[in-house]
Amino acid sequence: MTHIARQWHGITKPGRAADYVKHLESETFPGLARIPGFIGASILKRHVGESIEFQVVTEWESLDSIHAFAGPDISVAVVPDVARALLSSFDAHVRHYEIERRFEPQKR
Repeated sequence: MTHIARQWHGITKPGRAADYVKHLESETFPGLARIPGFIGASILKRHVGESIEFQVVTEWESLDSIHAFAGPDISVAVVPDVARALLSSFDAHVRHYEIERRFEPQKR
């Protein structure tokens, strides 16, 4: 079964990175968890001057499950007003990738 990775990035306003992560953990991810087909999410970050750039990657069972979250045009980013207030810039559109393979080393 092929899963889909949905990738999006944004840059927080100076000093707002912790607030943005808190928003993802308290609002966004619990909401996604209620959607059938949502598998999980990762938050990647890097420092960009005084701000933090985030890459948010969500994993889904299918494009249908992404439609349940994003609506008819799944290429459009879903960025609620509370998140917009914390960000200085963000992608208006997302990218979707089929997860071809996953590698996990064997535990010894």
